[in-house]
Amino acid sequence: MGIPITADPVRVRADVRGTVQGVGFRPFVYRLAAELGLAGWVRNSPGGAAVEAEGPAPAVAEFLRLVCQDRPPRCHIASITHTPAAALGATQFEILPSDRDGPAAVSVPPDLTTCPACLRELFDPADRRFRYPFLNCTDCGPRFTILEAMPYDRSRTTMRHFPLCDRCRAEYEDPADRRFHAEPVACPACGPRLALWDPAGRDLAAGDDALRQTAEAIRAGRVVAVKGLGGFHLLCDARNEGAVAALRRRKAREEKPFAVMAPSLAWVNEQCGLSAEEVRLLTSPEAPIVLLRRRGTAGVAAGVAPGNPYLGVMLPYTPLHHLLLADLGFPVVATSGNRTDEPICTDPREALDRLGGIADVLLVHDRPIARPVDDSVVRVVLGREQVIRRARGYAPVPVPVGEPLPPVLAVGAYLKNAIAVATPGGVCLSQHLGDLETAAAAEAFARAVEDLPRFVGVRPVAAACDLHPDYQSTRYAGRCTMPAIRVQHHYAHVLACLADNGLRGPALGVAWDGTGLGTDGTAWGGEFLRVTDDGFERVAHLRPFRLPGGDRVAREPRRAALGVLYELFGPLALAHTHLPPIRAFEPAERRVLGAALANGVNAPVTSSAGRLFDAVAALVGLRQEATFEGQAAAELEWAAEAARSDEAYPFGQDGAAVDWGPAVLEVIEDVSKGVPAGEVAGRFHNTLVEMIVAVARGVGEPVVALTGGCFQNAYLLAGAVGRLTAAGFEPVCHQRVPPNDGGVALGQALAAGRQLRTESSPCA
Repeated sequence: MGIPITADPVRVRADVRGTVQGVGFRPFVYRLAAELGLAGWVRNSPGGAAVEAEGPAPAVAEFLRLVCQDRPPRCHIASITHTPAAALGATQFEILPSDRDGPAAVSVPPDLTTCPACLRELFDPADRRFRYPFLNCTDCGPRFTILEAMPYDRSRTTMRHFPLCDRCRAEYEDPADRRFHAEPVACPACGPRLALWDPAGRDLAAGDDALRQTAEAIRAGRVVAVKGLGGFHLLCDARNEGAVAALRRRKAREEKPFAVMAPSLAWVNEQCGLSAEEVRLLTSPEAPIVLLRRRGTAGVAAGVAPGNPYLGVMLPYTPLHHLLLADLGFPVVATSGNRTDEPICTDPREALDRLGGIADVLLVHDRPIARPVDDSVVRVVLGREQVIRRARGYAPVPVPVGEPLPPVLAVGAYLKNAIAVATPGGVCLSQHLGDLETAAAAEAFARAVEDLPRFVGVRPVAAACDLHPDYQSTRYAGRCTMPAIRVQHHYAHVLACLADNGLRGPALGVAWDGTGLGTDGTAWGGEFLRVTDDGFERVAHLRPFRLPGGDRVAREPRRAALGVLYELFGPLALAHTHLPPIRAFEPAERRVLGAALANGVNAPVTSSAGRLFDAVAALVGLRQEATFEGQAAAELEWAAEAARSDEAYPFGQDGAAVDWGPAVLEVIEDVSKGVPAGEVAGRFHNTLVEMIVAVARGVGEPVVALTGGCFQNAYLLAGAVGRLTAAGFEPVCHQRVPPNDGGVALGQALAAGRQLRTESSPCA
């Protein structure tokens, strides 16, 4: 609708939806209106932001244009609608108190890394916020981790506990100040404070002295628990083998790599070498952990990422971290502040109980954390970002899905759990919640399920969940008063991948992961699904085999190898004692497992690509027992990267089953000949790529979606994308939604929403 050109003032009402709260939108609108000489007001609303502007018609038209064109950097406008209003003869522009009535449609702002202007103040001895670890402005600082309810106002954040002093109040109310309506604004006189505790909770120091003593403790090789933005980190000197070993021992984390917080971008470049995209990610407002290929093993202790050619690195992203790393001048391990398989700690008193046996001292503060938010993890594949763990900086920004969905709560998977809520602005995907394997994790999950719908102002009409009846998330959905809609695991993966790329289908989905319950009651994991708006068809799958020991196979790749060998040779598999996985079992274990396989007892059938990776890793002698999920497959990928073979093994197809048997037989032959593991790994990866291309040709869908945890494998993903593109297909893969189970809730919400929409259609 255009603005009529008249001599008289006109007034327009504009309703803006998107990420417009907590990103400096209201101050921006205020200043823009002042520059154009307009009167009126702006305020937050449950739907986003509402604006009324009054003045000469050309100025009002220019105002509406510039609102979209010159919006703040972190602001995303999903839609803006404007309607004429009666001119009131107003003479000033105001920021009004938020409107709390009406349906919610707002995008919740994520937490933002410290901006350059605040950093200059932080290290300026003449500034009143010099070395103050909680400074922020409209362009940076906490958002999601302090926000208790929308709309985004200080009174609805955990900063409500800290009344503004006169000087902060003056900044907050000054349109010319960059802290104009910055809700978390604070200073040493009125804001949160630091304290250093011993493991019994006794005060050791306060304020800046606490920070300096923390740095001294780290220099001395001690482990420190630090309360940060969305929870605690466990920190130690990343160069100190003894400190790293102590942290591993106390946290019961044998070999899984630790993340490192680096003192500078220059240090990261020296250790890893950086592409332009990796630099962008490290220095972005999201400031995630970025997985980087190492130049060598110098710079950090070997125990940080044992045997791993990659290093997970992030830069300081809060004033507290900037101060600490500037004081230290060297990298620190910065791992989640939790015990293994438990959620991250957020409360200092809780941390005394859960982290007291791990940390030597605790650096705490008195700003409450509204919800736990871990660090995000990304890597660059094919020159672009792939999010592996979606948390700080990314969550809970909605994923646009291009279709209206009923309000659905999706409770996600069992491992790498995240939940989702369908809203008018898209599907709001929560932060990473973790594996639901402990009572503490189940409690954190239940809190998140209660929190997210209330937070975004949606009352769900159904709960979408996995088919597997024993998942903690599925059980929760079954206990809800609303209907539970069960969604097949790999179908959810494919829908999530398509949505991440702005697509709906039809498409061929290649969903490869560990395991997920299939519609036939077996454990799927190597799936080819044709997906349309009406659902999915399983058009092909990897040849099934048994998993002796069930869930134990995920931590014992040798068991996966035994299952593969049994599928090929039957009972004679146990006689292949020249192969590493068979030798890895004691004779008594072989007899027990052989009987289990023969009788199908605790040996479920699977088509899992992930377990097939494990099997080959064991066959080539890389890993017989794993200390963390995905370790064997990762080592097989690294071996393949080092060798870079162009050859592939043969494979077959028996009906819908894509037969890996011929390939594994040649793997065994190569192992027997002493062919290096890297060459075998490369050929095996190439074989899987050729399988994908062969099935794609047979199905004939132009779009091929590559999804599931196996496509965190950069070698596999790059090979598949390259070969599919060369064959004339349009391959798509994950970007800002994880390919692993962290993205499943998005697909569940889509599947359930479509089902509900179809059932309510007059034509249904």
